Amino acid sequence: MPVFSGECYGVTSMAAQLKSALTIIRRKEVEARTGLSRSSIYAKMKHNPKRPGDFDSTFPTPISVGAKAVGWIEGEIDAWLTAQVEKSRKA
Repeated sequence: MPVFSGECYGVTSMAAQLKSALTIIRRKEVEARTGLSRSSIYAKMKHNPKRPGDFDSTFPTPISVGAKAVGWIEGEIDAWLTAQVEKSRKA
């Protein structure tokens, strides 16, 4: 009798997606995943007329996790990275 894993039916991937959607990562982790520096991350989030090419309206917005702390939703960072790969493949 065959044994079916949850992954066969997408259960594992659904659980991973849910965990990713609910996980908050801090800036250092965003830097590690994206390869962007601290200043590049913040430049992508803020429109600066002096450097219009840096702003990226598709870059995920951080959420407040404390009085002086922000974090990003892991699933949003992953989705942004996937979109960047797709965009570069089409170019």
